[in-house]
Amino acid sequence: MILQVMVAMAATVAFAVLFHVPKSEYFLCGINGAIGWGVYLFCTGHGTGKAAASMWAALTLTLIARIFSALRKMPSTVFLITGIFTLVPGAGIYYTSYYLIANELSQCVAKGIETFKIAGAIVLGMIFGLMLPQSWFNQLRKIKRESEEEK
Repeated sequence: MILQVMVAMAATVAFAVLFHVPKSEYFLCGINGAIGWGVYLFCTGHGTGKAAASMWAALTLTLIARIFSALRKMPSTVFLITGIFTLVPGAGIYYTSYYLIANELSQCVAKGIETFKIAGAIVLGMIFGLMLPQSWFNQLRKIKRESEEEK
């Protein structure tokens, strides 16, 4: 599990490089992706289905992205889009296409429905995380500023 989380972090950083994220944010992007994948692994390891695990991981990623964006004064999409990379059901999309081309329609439909459920769950997790007022996250910036002034 630790190896998977570390690989997820590295993959997220590589994706951040590809998307021209500022270099100062690479580490936080990687942390966000690693935490998201860790939540996914935790949920699936405790009997949660792939779709529900993806929703919880996406919700966690969204909340962390909003926290990082408030603390670093960056758009939350910098952390959110790169962090979501680890959850995207790329293999499901590939196998859906493969089964379609191979004319194995029953497997195509089954894999397509599963992939669609995972993608929908990711969207729902993001929506739930984005529903919270930004003012809650801006309070973190004020707390950070006050702690820096005390030093």
